[in-house]
Amino acid sequence: MFAIKKPLLAALGALALSGCQYDVLFPHGWVGEQQRDLLIISTLLMLIVIVPVLIMAVWFPLKYRADREDISDYDPDFEHSNKLEAVVWGVPILIIIALGWYTWVYTHRLDPYAALPTEVSEQEPLRVQAVSLDWKWLFIYPDYGVASVNELAIPAGRPVEFSLTSSTVMNTLSIPALGGMVYSMAGMETKLNLIAGQQGTYAGRSAHYSGPGFAGMIFDTLAMSNAEFDTWVAERRDGGEALTRASYLELEKPTMNAPVQYYGRVEDGLFGRIVELCVEEGKVCMGHMMMQDKMGGGGLAGIPDAAAYSHDRARTIDGFGNLVELPPLEGHGAHGAGHDGHDGHDAEHGSDHEALNTTETRNYVLALDSNALCSPLGAQTEAQTNGI
Repeated sequence: MFAIKKPLLAALGALALSGCQYDVLFPHGWVGEQQRDLLIISTLLMLIVIVPVLIMAVWFPLKYRADREDISDYDPDFEHSNKLEAVVWGVPILIIIALGWYTWVYTHRLDPYAALPTEVSEQEPLRVQAVSLDWKWLFIYPDYGVASVNELAIPAGRPVEFSLTSSTVMNTLSIPALGGMVYSMAGMETKLNLIAGQQGTYAGRSAHYSGPGFAGMIFDTLAMSNAEFDTWVAERRDGGEALTRASYLELEKPTMNAPVQYYGRVEDGLFGRIVELCVEEGKVCMGHMMMQDKMGGGGLAGIPDAAAYSHDRARTIDGFGNLVELPPLEGHGAHGAGHDGHDGHDAEHGSDHEALNTTETRNYVLALDSNALCSPLGAQTEAQTNGI
């Protein structure tokens, strides 16, 4: 008896010390509650098959064991039973139909891109632009002009509409107590709608491994009253520095276990540039790249302009999260003489920065599209083509 109690006590002790919060089963938001309900319904439906199978797996071998005394129920001529067939096939089919129905209903009800129903809350959604960096989260509040790093403040009872993107690798925004989980991807904007049903502090993190600093990519979600949220915004405006393109590029550099940080002002259109991968001066935005590709691309003559289209190269890291400085891009023109007076096939364009700022590069890219470069040459009409 003691031999059984010992591992049982050890298991109970491990469970008590694990610190599990079971947010998925005890959520604090409408989305999380709906997801929990679907999980419970699906589990109960599947248990209709699983429990009888587990019982029969033990009961049948015991009842029909070879050394039993009473073998009067032995029937070597048995080959078919309509009733048994109806149960064996009918019950699973009904369960699959029920599972399919509930999955269809809840999948449409919990579409992350869809606004929450008005019966959940009639308040205007709070817009939050979330950017996953290496290895921290940036939250921009476009309607208030403030931003925070590794801290998300939201009013309880008010829907939150997230717009998600990433500066480099794929991540996942996860706040288990509120439900939902959507990927953030570079060059793309995804959506997620959540709501906190009550005030409190809820843990958030990335749920997709993204490198050596992944374990510290966590943040607190502060669900507060509307008045407290207004105070939080006012405090950020009073004490925070400005989040500009230049300060964003500094923030974007890889750091581990980054502290909470605030910004009192945010440059207009910054999130759009982050999505388009053209925050850095002189970079071609994704929208322009796709337009140029549709028109046939730059061909061999566009090779010297590679630096203007490069994004990942400047963000290469090693296995410890340190930036790796790669050799500068070399461009080889396809036509005419190069910068060194020799054949264009041997022309070197030096560093990425130099390649971005040569007159030849700018003139060529602007010849494809007068608004292609996110630089002073194209800035005057950039809003007309890229919405930035």
